[in-house]
Amino acid sequence: MENFVFHNETKLIFGKGTIDRIGGEIKSAGFKKVLMLCGGGSIKKNGVYDQVIASLKNSGVEWVEVWGVKPNPVLSKVHEAIEVAKKEKVEAILGVGGGSVIDSSKAVAAGVLYDGDIWDAFIGKYTVQKALPIFAVLTISATGTEMNGNAVVTNEKTLEKFAVRSKALYPKVSIIDPLIQASLPREQTVYGAVDAIAHILEYYFDGSDSLAQNELSEGLIRTVMTCTERLLEDPNDYESRANFAWSATLALNGLTAAGRRGGDWSCHRIEHSLSAIYDIAHGAGLAIVFPAWMRYVWREKPEQFVRFLKKIFSIEGDGEQAVLKGIEAFKGWLKKVGAPVSLKDVNIPAQDLDKIVDNVFRRNEPLGNLKKLDRSDVRKILELALE
Repeated sequence: MENFVFHNETKLIFGKGTIDRIGGEIKSAGFKKVLMLCGGGSIKKNGVYDQVIASLKNSGVEWVEVWGVKPNPVLSKVHEAIEVAKKEKVEAILGVGGGSVIDSSKAVAAGVLYDGDIWDAFIGKYTVQKALPIFAVLTISATGTEMNGNAVVTNEKTLEKFAVRSKALYPKVSIIDPLIQASLPREQTVYGAVDAIAHILEYYFDGSDSLAQNELSEGLIRTVMTCTERLLEDPNDYESRANFAWSATLALNGLTAAGRRGGDWSCHRIEHSLSAIYDIAHGAGLAIVFPAWMRYVWREKPEQFVRFLKKIFSIEGDGEQAVLKGIEAFKGWLKKVGAPVSLKDVNIPAQDLDKIVDNVFRRNEPLGNLKKLDRSDVRKILELALE
């Protein structure tokens, strides 16, 4: 196990009927006016909007609204919200929605206090050290952004999807009411599950050794898988919804990273290019990339892959045949719950592979931790993802 410091800045309020606490939390923190950032309108259908507005009114908190954040959030909407926030002189940002909304809220919070283009932070020209306070009401459990300092945004002009990380971007308070997630479309539950599992696996397969972290990670993965299957049968199963939501938060709030080597993140980097170019769901892209990556790199630390496949899929054996059988079992589960498992499933043709590789390496940074990947490696992984 590696040395680590675990410290999370976010206060998390979890459970039924907790959304009405958001106004009081903002007021008690000393803020009187917020920018409320929202998605396409689903929060008006499931009652979340009304709950949030009532809470703000009852607490005497003023607000202005910006709507239209889309899945795979884009830079132009961030720019729009920054201008509104500056004009209205808001004191904090309130994201009400899924990961895309909260990621955008973080970019807006940092951008309001930066004289340049906040995209500079995503391309490494600016280090975020300050931001407006961020509050969040989560409506889709998937990304873990409600309890970390990460944000991902796509520059739709350049087709670059990059991440930024900063302690200043941790939400001050996040609220998760699993009850309101019962209305989610089936595919959003599935893609949320894939995203959560992928976050855990990025650390699990980074070449580190830790019995405690292995056991924790495996338990979370099994919980997500079990709850996903139950929710596909009964979307109103509150216990499964609550356990799913909490597991997705734990997947990327720093807990599974403790004692690890920083994660691998190859699969996320590759997937970001898929969703930047083709605008597919992030979870869909991860379901395609991860099994292919596993097939390509498993020999770098075979004992960890053997452990994973035994603990998750009860597959015995320690040779190539057992490992490949286990990876196919993982791929089979993804397919079973309705995720795409091949580039062909999302209509990405083989002739586009070089274009995808070019996009992956636009950012001049090393790729991978378990195995350092170059352009030829990524192309081979994408070729496996065609199968």
